[in-house]
Amino acid sequence: MSSVRIPPVLRDAAAGNRSVTASGATVAEVLADLFEKFPALRDRVTQEGELSRFVNVYVNDRDVRYRNGLDTPVGDLDTVILLPAMAGGSG
Repeated sequence: MSSVRIPPVLRDAAAGNRSVTASGATVAEVLADLFEKFPALRDRVTQEGELSRFVNVYVNDRDVRYRNGLDTPVGDLDTVILLPAMAGGSG
């Protein structure tokens, strides 16, 4: 199983977990397993069945958007990182 790191902003939807395990051979399969375990994450990470443009997903520190997207392979020793975009600041 792969390790999935959950950032603080999403931990409430993952029962407070900082890291969880999920199975799957691709990012899509890992996310499907993750959403089965933590259904509230689905609405925070996807929009209309697609990865939200405001959420970046990395496999071993490499952005999947520059690889094979949701078809990016994931191995048992890989780490998947969910990283929502942050905005704001002082004006």
